[in-house]
Amino acid sequence: MTTLVPVSVVIPCYRCTETLARAVESVARQTRRPEELILIDDASADATPAMIQALAAQYSRGWIKYELLQKNLGAASARNRGWEMATQPLIAFLDADDAWHPRKLEIQTDFMLAHPGVVLCGHGHRILEMGSAADWPVSAGPAQPIRKWPMFFSNRFVTPSVMLRRNAGDRFESGQRHMEDHMLWMKLVADGAPAVKLSVDLVALYKRPFGDDGLSGQTLQMELGELNNYRRLYRSGRLSGLQFAGFYVFSCLKFARRLLLIAVRRQRSR
Repeated sequence: MTTLVPVSVVIPCYRCTETLARAVESVARQTRRPEELILIDDASADATPAMIQALAAQYSRGWIKYELLQKNLGAASARNRGWEMATQPLIAFLDADDAWHPRKLEIQTDFMLAHPGVVLCGHGHRILEMGSAADWPVSAGPAQPIRKWPMFFSNRFVTPSVMLRRNAGDRFESGQRHMEDHMLWMKLVADGAPAVKLSVDLVALYKRPFGDDGLSGQTLQMELGELNNYRRLYRSGRLSGLQFAGFYVFSCLKFARRLLLIAVRRQRSR
């Protein structure tokens, strides 16, 4: 009998018929399955809603909860809606085009239950080719505390690596479509929430963090989202004027470097 853990898993879904079944299967085959899986369709204009309903019928009754939004609001709002529906004390996020290692929830939930003071927990990831299985030998390494300034300088967690407490004080910025994950992590650590990163790879991404097609390929929009994040942090008092200026310049320099790397990658692929 599969051991259940007190976790609600939230997957935002948008036109993801080619990858959603893989993501759901990676949750279902966890060595410790979550109490519930919540799928939020973000008003997909294709067969995604029908696939969600079919998946809900495929697994044990009531394990998959879902909601079909009538208006496209973006991943941040979809995740927030799943968060509202969650009943478990721990929340884990997965994107519909990624997959988890089978021991992800076992390792991460054990850590969170053993460290009740930790609010935000992430871990490493691997980038795999399409068709490759999200399965490799793992052993749980030490947990590295993530402080405010390292988190502000760069996003320390990919979203599918994150587990947090359901009662965490903040939510994703409703309606924000780019860098909304980093914004939430920054708000949490700026407000004093203990955050750690586990030294183990437990999620497979099937696209690079930037420069590929899809959401990660919208490099300019991501940069504008990051700059807007720093602006919001400044306006909320989490950054001073001098700190805001420094992070703004740093982000622009990082963006220029990113464009150069993308150009080099494309040149090599010709």
